[in-house]
Amino acid sequence: MRTAPEVLAPAGNLEKLKVAVLYGADAVYLGGQKFGLRMASENFSYDEILEGVAFAHEHGSKVFVVLNGFLHDKDLDEIPEFLELLEVAKVDAVIVSDLGVISTVKKHSNLEIHLSTQASCLNVEAAKFWKDQGVKRVVLGREVSLTEAKKIKKETGIEVEMFIHGSMCMAYSGNCVISNYTQGRDSNRGGCAHSCRFGYEMDFSSVDESKIQKIQSYFMSSKDLEGIRLIPEFFEAGIDSLKVEGRMKSPHYAGTISKVYREAVDFFHLEGHYNTEKIFEWEKELRKISHRDYTSASLISPADESSIYDERENEIKDYQVVGVMQEVVQNEFCLVEVRAAFFPGDTLEVLPYKGSVKTGDISFISDMLGRNVEKTKPGTLVKIPWIEGVDKLNLIRRKITS
Repeated sequence: MRTAPEVLAPAGNLEKLKVAVLYGADAVYLGGQKFGLRMASENFSYDEILEGVAFAHEHGSKVFVVLNGFLHDKDLDEIPEFLELLEVAKVDAVIVSDLGVISTVKKHSNLEIHLSTQASCLNVEAAKFWKDQGVKRVVLGREVSLTEAKKIKKETGIEVEMFIHGSMCMAYSGNCVISNYTQGRDSNRGGCAHSCRFGYEMDFSSVDESKIQKIQSYFMSSKDLEGIRLIPEFFEAGIDSLKVEGRMKSPHYAGTISKVYREAVDFFHLEGHYNTEKIFEWEKELRKISHRDYTSASLISPADESSIYDERENEIKDYQVVGVMQEVVQNEFCLVEVRAAFFPGDTLEVLPYKGSVKTGDISFISDMLGRNVEKTKPGTLVKIPWIEGVDKLNLIRRKITS
């Protein structure tokens, strides 16, 4: 049996990092205040990087920091100081897309280098080139199939990382400039406005005046990637790391994808086969987080028109996190930090670190002084009935009723 691939989760902020690690991620990736491609994300201050790395390492997980923006000379002048800080923090690797940045990292640090998907590494010769430049791992372009990835891994021996879940982009590995022209925001320097998700009006009057002259379409928007059923193929291809997109997504997303893909990888690694009942359970959980319709994109065959999400940008969201467990007193109560309002009589779900979702009927809610609470308020601490099998910092959610 091959070595199990790493489960690599997004960490948009310190809370999401901790959630992903606690729910089973082998590694997380994050961005600092500069040099990355998700500047709209909260990102990490240096103190938060220190705390996040310490927390991850304490729980046996790794931390990778993105330096994958398309950088100019003035940016390179600022990187050495940041690299020094990352080494002090004991970051496990940096994710880089540019030769100049790779050269700078090698010159000013001993940090391990991973090649970003932004570099569009799609073939054996490209992977060999990057390996010669000192890159330890390549994050393959999302246009690469599992069959192609297997060949790259076999013929180069370099570590291979592939996306298995999350938002997709219509441009080659994200190399897009639409936002530059529609919003004046540089997609490749952290300013992507997701212009591909907009509706565009097309005029067909010049083609056939007898037909409707204008239609609105979302023809550049992609469905979300989901590869849960393809775990056996990832094992067979020898892929080293399964990456989930989503640093701008919620803690609920970070926890759910870490838990689901951890369980799926572990199940196949131990059993050597897949269980249909477990697949349905995992897919059910992946549909509880915010998502568009799912597709396997280019993992098996090249993405085509069936992978287009031709609808107004409105991710499906059936569940809402309403709290986080702060303390569990067996047979008595659970202390909850409230994130969204819920009420006595509600039925809530708790997402445990392992195993099936726990359900609890909320027969009472009280404050810290024991007084009844009729409606919870975000930011407060309340007590609810004890729910068997839950732990501190578990996420609590409620189904959203239409």
